[in-house]
Amino acid sequence: MTVRSAKTPVPSAADQVSRWFVVDATDQVLGRLATRIAGALRGKDLPQFAAHVPTDTHVIVLNAGAVKVTGNKLEDKRYYRHGRQPGTLRSRTLAEQLERDPRMPMEHAVLGMLPGNRLKRVWRNHLHVYAGGEHDHAAQQPKELPHG
Repeated sequence: MTVRSAKTPVPSAADQVSRWFVVDATDQVLGRLATRIAGALRGKDLPQFAAHVPTDTHVIVLNAGAVKVTGNKLEDKRYYRHGRQPGTLRSRTLAEQLERDPRMPMEHAVLGMLPGNRLKRVWRNHLHVYAGGEHDHAAQQPKELPHG
């Protein structure tokens, strides 16, 4: 008697459907919003989730400079960068960075929550962050990013 085992369906990139979400970051906490966005980009909300398959999910973030942070993060949180020469370490506070480029803290937070593998480049290209309330993706008919 032979025993047949059921095959586990494994999704492929061809099985993915294109989804577009839009979220308004006004008065939302930066870290909590970044967690929701990172999960949506990876497709963790899909029943056919597989960690090795990139989803065709795009997220548009509007008003990225109007996010809230808790505690004293505006003065205490620092973003570091350095040049190629020794002694060129530079830093900015979150408040300075929001004033200079309001999109960067949101991008930095979301990309920091994604795994550091080859798919990170795909997810980075699917994240569209805007400082203002207008975007160029009306033709894709984005829906509101679901909570949870």
